[in-house]
Parts: sequence; C-alpha cells; structure tokens
Amino acid sequence: MHPRPAADLAALRARIETLEATGRPRPAVLPFGVPGLDAALPQGGLALGALHEVAGGGDGAVDGAAAALFAAGIAARLPGQVLWCVTRPDLFAPALRQVGLEPDRVLYLEAGDEKSLLACFEEGLRHGGLGAVVAEVARLSMTASRRLQLAAEASGVTALAVRRWRRAAEAADFGQPTAAATRWRVTPQPSSPLPAPGVGRPRWFVELIRCRAGDCADFSLEACDEKGRLALPAELADRSAAPAAGRRRAAA
Repeated sequence: MHPRPAADLAALRARIETLEATGRPRPAVLPFGVPGLDAALPQGGLALGALHEVAGGGDGAVDGAAAALFAAGIAARLPGQVLWCVTRPDLFAPALRQVGLEPDRVLYLEAGDEKSLLACFEEGLRHGGLGAVVAEVARLSMTASRRLQLAAEASGVTALAVRRWRRAAEAADFGQPTAAATRWRVTPQPSSPLPAPGVGRPRWFVELIRCRAGDCADFSLEACDEKGRLALPAELADRSAAPAAGRRRAAA
C-alpha cells in the first residue's frame, strides 16, 4: 500500500473540517487589539467558551504574578462576574484592579486541595452565568482539561487555568498535553523607559506556546493597562518597515 501524498492528506483534512463545521456558528473571539498577536490566533482573537492555560516564566512559575495579571486582563474585558478559584489565599485584589478587573466583579473561592479546586472550576463553567472562571492549578491532566473544555463549550463561559507550582522544577508538567485551545507563558521584562527617573509601564515577554489550528509565536509587549489591554512598546509600534514584534514558530 503506497502512502498518500502530503497534499492529498491536507486536502482530506480540510474537507473533514468543512463537513464538521457545517451548521455550527462561528466561535466568538476576544481580540487583544495587538495586530501581530491577533494575527497569530485563528479567527483573529482568543476563542471564547474555551479553555486556555497561562503560566509564568522563570521565577513566575512559583509566584504566578504575571500569569495571573495576564488572565485578569482577559477577564476584565469580558462582561459579567468572574469566579476566581485558588488553594493559596495570596491573590492581591489591588493588582487585579490595576489591570481592569474591579473587586466587585470577582467572586473568590478557596478550595482545600487541587481535586476540590478542579471540581469547583468545572462547576463554575457549567453554571453559565459568569463572564469567566479563573483557577490557579498545578497539575492538569488530559482527562480533567477535556472535562473543562467541554464544560466551557457547553456554557460559553471562558476558562482560564493559571498554572502555578510550589517549586520551579515542577513546571516541567506544563509540557504535558492538555485539551486547552491555547497555552501561554508570560515572563516579566524590564519596564518601559521614561524620560525622567521613575518606573515605566511593566513589560512582558508573551509566548504563545500552543494554539489549536495555529502556530506558536512570541511577543515583547507592554503589560495590561487599567482596561486590561496589552500594547506594543512605543519603539516597536512607531517603527516603519520593521519586522513584526512577534516571531512565529512551528508548533511542537
């Protein structure tokens, strides 16, 4: 039996996707408002009613600060209440407010262990009356992530899993496959320079590590502002005929 040419296999996959999509509504998306970043995502934005993973790079794998603020910026731009599930009571509400997520929009849930947290995560998604559900989790198996993805699809509520570990060495678990639509890693960078002494707007190195039906990419961006919006650094946004701020990479 001779193997099918790659072009034939690609055409067959495209045909199957077309047949599967027949009659289904176009999925809603939330654009980031950064052209290069939105161009790296299918449909031009973050898929709503889906599971997304975010982790911090370097020491952020333990404290989860940048990852949490990235997730909060997304949740801030979605309508409705936000359920935030944790096992460690160290979430800093004023920091969430700085990226647009007001305290009166957040419902806090502290679970005793990760098993209970995942159960609350799923139940929150199935409720259907929330704008988003955020949960700080260490381990996320394919089975658990698949349940979360199905719950998000059924209710239309966006699920944001902030991956956070007790020790940096445990962050290797982030490489294990899950059912998430996208997987991100956010690493703090030196803040934007100012013309006078002071601290400028924080910057992040944002990596799109996995994207269903898309490519990997990375970007140097200014962190979320008071409306939850990311931005290109001024020296990149004003550059003419410059290479894109994000670099696409082949998906693993």
